Amino acid sequence: MLTSIDTPAVIVDLDVAERNIARFQDHCTRHGLGLRPHIKTHKLPQLAARQMTAGAVGITCQKIGEAEVMAQAGMTDIFITYNIVGEAKMARLRRLARGCRLSVVADNDAVVIGLSSGFADEPRPLEVLIECDTGAGRCGVQTPGEALALARTIAAGPGLRFGGLMTYRPSGDQAEVDRWLIEAREALRGEGLACPRISTGGSPNMWHCQTVTAATEHRAGVYVYNDRMQLRAGACTVEDCALSVLATVVSRPTATRAVLDAGSKVLTSDQFGLDGFGLVADHPEARVAGLSEEHGVLDLSATSWRPQVGDRVRVIPNHACVVSNMVDSVWAVRGTDVEGALPVAARGCVA
Repeated sequence: MLTSIDTPAVIVDLDVAERNIARFQDHCTRHGLGLRPHIKTHKLPQLAARQMTAGAVGITCQKIGEAEVMAQAGMTDIFITYNIVGEAKMARLRRLARGCRLSVVADNDAVVIGLSSGFADEPRPLEVLIECDTGAGRCGVQTPGEALALARTIAAGPGLRFGGLMTYRPSGDQAEVDRWLIEAREALRGEGLACPRISTGGSPNMWHCQTVTAATEHRAGVYVYNDRMQLRAGACTVEDCALSVLATVVSRPTATRAVLDAGSKVLTSDQFGLDGFGLVADHPEARVAGLSEEHGVLDLSATSWRPQVGDRVRVIPNHACVVSNMVDSVWAVRGTDVEGALPVAARGCVA
């Protein structure tokens, strides 16, 4: 029973997570898209294995450390969607590539030159996709013309193989994304450069990923757990939220204030424009109004609910990915039945 779990604790309802995995995998399969889930959300080899069994074409990692953990756990097709810079990382990347099918991204000549230098003497070429900025305003080449120029550099680089295009724009005009990628793909084809993969990403836009007709695969991470951001985006319901923070009321200083034993060291301070720091699942009118490191302050002024000291609540966090990285283990449950603790194997793998 959940009462056996000490708080604060991060709990994952496996029934819900497995349903989420199956549902989105079915969506991608119906629309002829490969699904390459991003493991930075859960950081658990057990869930990555479930995603692969359900039909995923491979996994996505953001950092080499995550990929190393997943490769050690048996994942054989790994895509790292981050510019890799520096000889220390290159040595790790070479070791990783010898044990799995590995692909990476680049968005500038310096990264490509470094990858080529690192892999020129390797027995297998490294597959490199070009990261494209289709509107997210983060990394990525800025125009299809820049993508073509960088593809030429990759194709000419010893030890490298050009693999295609990658982008991340989880919201906004997906038709604009499609136009950008089609223009880049056709420019590549015009110079005889095959573009076997076009990888898009995001969970807020996942139910519309098929509208980017140029895409061959989609990367989503948060869908396995869902969170308050996905609720706001309309990508899920509360019943689809597999991860929550179990917390205990430790103080009732006033009639309209309660204090939880979960603060920013569990719920984190991510807001993304949301009001407050989480959603109390059974009492949505209660507002998680403020956090300090070990205290979560509930504003009860908009609800008749009056919790008592010792009561437990389940809080759906604003952003599940960062919560996963805050704890050494999560509690796997099915409804109110506790299956046990799962070590967050890739926790802290930020390099």
